[in-house]
Formats: sequence, C-alpha cells, structure tokens
Amino acid sequence: MKFERNAGILLHPTSLPSKYGIGDLGDDAFKFIDFLEKAGQKLWQVFPLGPTGYGDSPYQCFSAFAGNPNLISPDKLKDDNLLSENDLLHIPPHNPKSIDYGEVIEYKKSLLKKSFNNFKHHQNKFDNEFNKFCKDNRKWLDDFAFFMAAKEAHGGIVWKDWDEGLVLRKKKSLDEWKQKLSEEINFQKFVQFIFFRQWHKVKEYANKKGIKIIGDMPIFIAYDSADLWANKQLFTVDESGKLETVAGVPPDYFSPTGQLWGNPLYRWKEMEKDDFQWMRNRFEQLFTMVDIVRIDHFRGFEAFWEIPGDAPTAETGKWVKAPGNKLFKSIKKYLGDVPILAEDLGVITPPVEKLRDDFEFPGMKILQFAFGTNMETKFLPHNYIPNCVVLTGAHDNDTTRAYFEKAKLEKDSDIYDHVQKYLNYFGNDIVYELIRAAYASVANIVIVPMQDILNLGGEARMNFPGRLGGNWMWRFTWDQITSELHLKYLGLTKLYERPPEPKKAEEIKSEV
Repeated sequence: MKFERNAGILLHPTSLPSKYGIGDLGDDAFKFIDFLEKAGQKLWQVFPLGPTGYGDSPYQCFSAFAGNPNLISPDKLKDDNLLSENDLLHIPPHNPKSIDYGEVIEYKKSLLKKSFNNFKHHQNKFDNEFNKFCKDNRKWLDDFAFFMAAKEAHGGIVWKDWDEGLVLRKKKSLDEWKQKLSEEINFQKFVQFIFFRQWHKVKEYANKKGIKIIGDMPIFIAYDSADLWANKQLFTVDESGKLETVAGVPPDYFSPTGQLWGNPLYRWKEMEKDDFQWMRNRFEQLFTMVDIVRIDHFRGFEAFWEIPGDAPTAETGKWVKAPGNKLFKSIKKYLGDVPILAEDLGVITPPVEKLRDDFEFPGMKILQFAFGTNMETKFLPHNYIPNCVVLTGAHDNDTTRAYFEKAKLEKDSDIYDHVQKYLNYFGNDIVYELIRAAYASVANIVIVPMQDILNLGGEARMNFPGRLGGNWMWRFTWDQITSELHLKYLGLTKLYERPPEPKKAEEIKSEV
C-alpha cells in the first residue's frame, strides 16, 4: 500500500501524564491528540496495547488480542457511574515522570474490582453493549478470560505449573474450573469490555481530527499467554508446555552468543491447513484497534532463527524458512490491502527485502544508525526511497540527544563529526536538525519519539534490552511542552509538505 507524505509522534499511552501513576485513556489522551493536531501531526504511533506480564514489556503480553487493564482511566469509570468520587480520594503518591508498576497494578486492580461490583448492580445500563462485545470477541475473549482467571487462582504462576487437568485442557477439568471461576471469568470479560470501550473513544477522537494510529504487532507471542495455552497445536510446545524450539537471533557484533528470546515459534505447516486462520484473526483484531500496523521483527516472516528449547544460548540455532508470501497473500485475500509497515532492522537479506517489496510494505530507517564509518549508509537520508519510514531513534535505543552526547565524548568514534558535517550544523541542538533532515527527506512517513520532540536526555530512555527491571517507565509532564512547541512542528509539516496541501481549484485549472 502507498502511503501519503505525513509526520507523527511515537508515544505509548503509558507515557501520558495522569494523576494515577501511569498514563491512561482519560482526558490526557484526548489532550495529547489535540497537541498532535495543533502541531500538524497526522500519525500517533504506539507500542503493543496488550496486557503486560513479568517485566512490564508491551512486547511480552498475556494475549495478542486483549487490551491492557492498566490503561483504563478511573476518571472515565467515574463518568460511567462505575466509580464514585469517594473511590478516587486516596490515590497513592507517585513520581509524575516514572511508573511504579507494582503499585499501579494493585491500585488499578482494586478500582476495577469496585467498578465490576457496581457494574453488576447496574448491568441493565450496559447489558446490550456488554453482551454484544462478548459475542463479537468470543474467538479470543473466552479463552483469555478463562486463562487470566485460572492464573489468578494459581497465584499468578506460569500456566505450565497449574493443575494438570488445566495444563492439558482436559474437558472435565475445564468444565469444573469454568464453574469454579465463573465470577472471575466475568470480571476479566468486564475489564476487556471497559478497555475497548475507552480505547475506541480515543481512536474515534483521533480519527475525527484526521490523525491515524499506528499500532505494533510483535511477530511472536509470549510463552505465558492465553494464545499458547489455548492453541498449543499451533506452536512449538508439547501438550505439557515443554518448549521444543524457541525464537531468537544469531550471534553478531553486539552479542557474541546471540539473543535467546525464549518465545515459542509457529508451526507454520499446521497454520497453513486453515489458511492461517489464527494469524488472520490476529491481524483482523489489531485493525479494529489501530489504523496502521507495524510488524516487529518482520524478517521472521521470511526466515526465523530456530533454537533448541533447552539451549543455554542462541548460538546453536539455525535459519528456517517461513511462509511469509503465502501468509500475506492470505491476509490480502481476506482483509484486503491493509496498511502494514515492516520493521526490517538488523541483518536483512535479499529474500527479506523481496518479501517486503512484493507487498509494498514500507521499511524502517533509523537516523541514529546512519552516521560514522562503521554504520549503515542506507540510513543516510540521501539514500532513502519514498516508500519508507524514518525515525530519529527507536524504543530500544537511547534518546537521540543522549546518543550523540555520548558519541561526542568517544575519542575513537567519528559519529559526531560525521553528523555535523552531514547536516552542516555545528551548534548545540543536533536533535532538531536531525528531525529537520527527516522531515526534508523523500520518506513518506516521519515518526519522532516524544523524548526527541522534547529534546530529553538519557533519563527518558524507554527500554534497555537485556536488562531486567527499570524499563518502560518513562512519562512526560505537560509543563515540558512549551507554548511554542506545536508551532515549531507545525512549521516543519508545512515547510516540508507533510501532508502536501491540496491544490486550490484555480491552481488546477491553470495547469490544465
């Protein structure tokens, strides 16, 4: 699919300001959309919106279909009379620029339980809407709600360590536990109902402002997920949950033993039997939530690094072909020519490029990777093609300011010298000049992380790959946005035609 020349901002909803310790789908989300509109931005990119597990990463979720309960706005629950003013009097103190997930999760859960009790007493108000939601989403919702209820009943442990009958999904055990957990199952369905109710109002508001939302789809699912528990035949595990093979990437310059992700792989031959029904359902669900889908680790749809399930590192893996061409033909057949972006970073082979280009998926360019003798020249703006997405940096990198500040101090590096010469800029605001270069390029899509919009340092980094804890915590505050900031970016969008201004009737006539 061809994309119009546009610009946008990367910001996960958890990073929004909020008095409840984590960004949510309340008034601040709508305020951020207003800022995007004033700044001439037509795109809002987010990370995966699913329910996060251990480590709080949006790339390791309990479901590839469900929404994150922590994003539910208590204020919107109050507006729906599901919470009272008194329920919101005692908000735990928090750092407005960081998220304490342990505290937030428990606090949000307590509010959602109160909301559920009120929902049961006033269910008539929501009956039709709730029943329709459950019916429309039963393909994933029933399994997910059961999974989360069972996880709660087992103290939050991984599903493979549950009651054996549940692990093996024996009918008798499933029936018994379903009856036993009926209240908690209904609670989980209620939470999802509320999440999607709030999220769709945010999306609708953005769309009315002419802003499209870019969502993110991790290629693999989490081991501890409803998706795996309910569909083991589609993934590389046995009935008891033992991993046969797992995902990762091979050794490289940055990692001599490779990266062992530990996610189960797909049994592609099994998936092909029904023309990739599960994967099509996944795409279909995501396109109800967002306007454009970014596929993380796109190269895994052409070939994936298969590692034995008991391997201590990724070194013993091997490349295995994936049926990406068949899959995307199936998606196009059933869903149409849907807008997809391909995260094609890392070691990309000609077959991966062909798969991307055959379906006209825009690839990614990262400006932080462009400069210096040992970097990749394909990321330099003069080498771009229109059908691509350029970003200053990504969530796994440091902020752009911090990255180049460190480069400036490295005696054996020519990164900073190169970027100065390339931009013909020798001042102190290298971030803005890089953003300007991105806007000026032929790339149809420019996305700038909010941290770079605000010109923040390393304190605002989102994620440190391989580090346990301390990730996905950053938030901004409204006082960081000056009264002139939107004008700065509105000026860039107009100067570099993102999007191009429609021609007036008299201009068209004069050209005929």
